[in-house]
Amino acid sequence: MKKVGNHKSFSKIFFSLAFVLLTSLSAFSQDVAKGKELFNTNCAACHKLDAKSTGPALRGVEAKYDKEWLYKWVKNSGDLIKSGDAQAVKVFEENNKVPMTAFPQLSNEDIDNILAYTSEPAPAAPTPAPGTQVVGEPSDSGVSNNVILGVLTLVMAMLIVMLFLVYNMLTKIADAKGLEVVQKNRSLMNVFRAFAKNQFLVLVSAILLLLVSAYFAYGWMMQIGVDQGYEPVQPIHYSHRIHAGENGIDCKYCHSAARVGKHSNIPSLNVCMNCHKNISEVAETTATEEHSKVFYDGEIAKLYDAVGWDKSLQKYTGKTKPVKWVRIHNLPDHVYFNHSQHVTVAGVECQTCHGPVEEMEIMKQHAPLTMGWCINCHRETNVKVEDNAYYKKIHEELSKKYGVSQLTAAQMGGLECGKCHY
Repeated sequence: MKKVGNHKSFSKIFFSLAFVLLTSLSAFSQDVAKGKELFNTNCAACHKLDAKSTGPALRGVEAKYDKEWLYKWVKNSGDLIKSGDAQAVKVFEENNKVPMTAFPQLSNEDIDNILAYTSEPAPAAPTPAPGTQVVGEPSDSGVSNNVILGVLTLVMAMLIVMLFLVYNMLTKIADAKGLEVVQKNRSLMNVFRAFAKNQFLVLVSAILLLLVSAYFAYGWMMQIGVDQGYEPVQPIHYSHRIHAGENGIDCKYCHSAARVGKHSNIPSLNVCMNCHKNISEVAETTATEEHSKVFYDGEIAKLYDAVGWDKSLQKYTGKTKPVKWVRIHNLPDHVYFNHSQHVTVAGVECQTCHGPVEEMEIMKQHAPLTMGWCINCHRETNVKVEDNAYYKKIHEELSKKYGVSQLTAAQMGGLECGKCHY
C-alpha cells in the first residue's frame, strides 16, 4: 500500500509539472510581434493601449478577465450580451453601449498573440538629456525681460546722442560752404532754363516719362487679384504634408464636391472626426523642427473644442464653435470654372493647379490662376478620349478637320470666350 501511495504522489507531481511546463511553453509561443500586427489591423480603430477611445484601454486586459471569456467576447460580443452574461452587459454599458465588431475569423491563438501584445509593460517616459529644457518649465539660464529692456533703452539713448552730434556737425559744414552752394545752384538754374527753351527735348522727355509711367502702372495693375504664393495662417493648423503626403489620403476624400460640382468644398469638421475621433495625438515621428508633437496635439485639441468632442467620455457634448477658415483660392465673379468638368471628365490631377500639395505643411496658392495661365493650359493639354464615346465621336470628326492625331482643349473650343465668361 505504501508503494501504491508513493506511486500516486509521484503521478500528481508529474502531471503538475507537465501542466506548468505546457503553460510556460504556451506563453513562450505567443508572438508579441504578430499580436501587434493583429492589434493594429483589427483593434486599433476603436482601442488604444493606454487611453480610452471608442472602446476601453486594452493594456493589461488579460489580467482583468478570464481568458475563455475573452475568446467569446472577441469572437462575438453581441451573442454574449444577448445571453445575459453579467460581465458582458457591464462592459457594454460602461462603454456607452457601443457594439463591438465581431471577429469570428480570429483563432484562439490569434487572440493569445493580441493579449500577449497588450500585456507588454508600458514604455517608460524618455528622460530629458542634461541641460534640456522641458516644455512648459521656465528656464533659469534665460535673460530676464528687465535686462533686455534696459539694454534697448541704453541703445536708444546712444542713438539720440549720436544723431544730435551729427546734426551739429552738418550744420557747421553747411555754414562754411554756404557761398559755394549758392554759386552751384546758379549754374544749375542756367542749365534748366536752357533745357526748357528746347521744345524738342521737352517733348521727347515728356513722351519717355509717360511711356515709362504707363509700363509700371500696367505691370502694377496686372497684379491686382493675382495672389500666387498666398499662404494665410488658418485658425486650426492643417498639414497637407501629413495627411496627403505621409498618410496618403486622397484629396477627393475630404474635397468630395470637386468630383461632382462646380466648387470644391471646404471639408466639414465631421469629415475630420471620421479619423480624429480615435486619433487624439500624433506620433513622435510626425514632429518636425518647426512644429513639435505638442503643437500638433494642441491643434487636434482645437478640433475637439470646435466640434464639442469629449475624448475622455468618447461622446459629443453638443457645444460647438464655428471655425473661420481663410479662403486661399478665389476666382473673380465673372469667371466660370467647373471642378467636376476638369477633375472627373478631363481627369486633371489636383497637383496640376494646386501644386505639390502632399509636400505643403501650410497650404498656399501655387499657380497664378490668371486668364493667360488657363489659356496656355488649354492650348497644351490633350483631351482624354479613351473610353468616352461622346468625346471619341467628336475627336474623329475634328481630328480630320485639323489633320492631327491628338486634340487639345483649345481645338475643342476651349478658347471660346463663352466657355468661361457666359
